[in-house]
Amino acid sequence: MTLLNAVEGKEYIIQDIITDDEELNSFLFSLGCYSGEPITVVSRRNTGCVISVKDARYTIDKQLAEAIIV
Repeated sequence: MTLLNAVEGKEYIIQDIITDDEELNSFLFSLGCYSGEPITVVSRRNTGCVISVKDARYTIDKQLAEAIIV
């Protein structure tokens, strides 16, 4: 399932990042989003969601959330 379908407040482990865009892959990696890393959806917004990774919070759009498989 993608991060868009994840339950708010529940911790998941990132299984894979699926995107053909190398720049997007690099950006997610710089945030700490890579396979095996715990991730939590803190809240949802119209344009995407707020996530918690490595004790930091980020707002990501729907395109990024769909690329993260948990």
